[in-house]
Amino acid sequence: MDIRNLDGDDPATISLLLPGFQETMSLELPGDPPVTAALLARLFQRRHGADRIVLAAFDGGRPAGCVKLGLDEGEPGGSGHGSLWVFPSFRRRGVGAALVDAARAELRRRGRGRLLIDAPHTPAAEAFAAAHGAEHCGTHLRNRLVVRGPARAGLTDLADRAVTGYRMVHWRDGCPQELVDSYARAWQTLDAPVNGRAGVRRATAEDVRSREAEAARAGHRQYVSAAVAEDSGEVCGYATLLVRDSPMADTGETLVLAGRRRRGLGTWLKADVLSRAARENEHLALVQAFNDVHNTPIVALNRRLGFRADSSWSTYCVPC
Repeated sequence: MDIRNLDGDDPATISLLLPGFQETMSLELPGDPPVTAALLARLFQRRHGADRIVLAAFDGGRPAGCVKLGLDEGEPGGSGHGSLWVFPSFRRRGVGAALVDAARAELRRRGRGRLLIDAPHTPAAEAFAAAHGAEHCGTHLRNRLVVRGPARAGLTDLADRAVTGYRMVHWRDGCPQELVDSYARAWQTLDAPVNGRAGVRRATAEDVRSREAEAARAGHRQYVSAAVAEDSGEVCGYATLLVRDSPMADTGETLVLAGRRRRGLGTWLKADVLSRAARENEHLALVQAFNDVHNTPIVALNRRLGFRADSSWSTYCVPC
């Protein structure tokens, strides 16, 4: 078994791993659209404020599986957090164990103390984690929403219900210059950790532009709906959505500033960004969202909008 360190931003890496991912997802998630190069590019690219490790196992020159980890550069001794896949044709041959060992060694070399791995919550995953001394430390729900037919009409109705004292501002790919500083200030209040991404600290307009460029490099169109207070002109909340050349899109963040909550802004924002993206992209049929089971406000919001959970994913902690 040969373990190689790959560059997640190199198109050659995406081309090399794409067939294995397509085989894996067609088996594990047969109801999903086929995996695209854009989806894989977004998954493997370096994110703002984070380093990226991509380790792939090769058997006879063919990729047998890989592990992808993000490292928050603002926490030099923090965790490496990501996901591990073993492609179906190579399972039960020790590929997963080899990748875990390689990931732990790489993290130790970089002075990192913990490996966090996300995986579908299955008996096989539980057994694998137990065999490697991993501790279950979190659960996320995968939620899906069909954005065609009656569901789209329902989203439009919710988006059309204005909230007194606020105006809706939309953009795609680039925040208007007059709002970018306010948008950055709202973003820096986000406190929900995301797999493999850097924690939000003191965000600036430059940080916003960097994130926008990331999405563009991976072939994604970023839709944003923002609520701007009429009294102050400040961005008080926003919702994001990432659309690619696929029938399925991914939700990003939904945030409302602490002092502006319980006014219906979250529902208004997320309904607006979903309905607008569906209206402007006729190929779009499905949206997926991953939420921590303990984030009860977002879980409740998704249910209100019609999202339904179809699976759960666990996070396992492995000491390095």
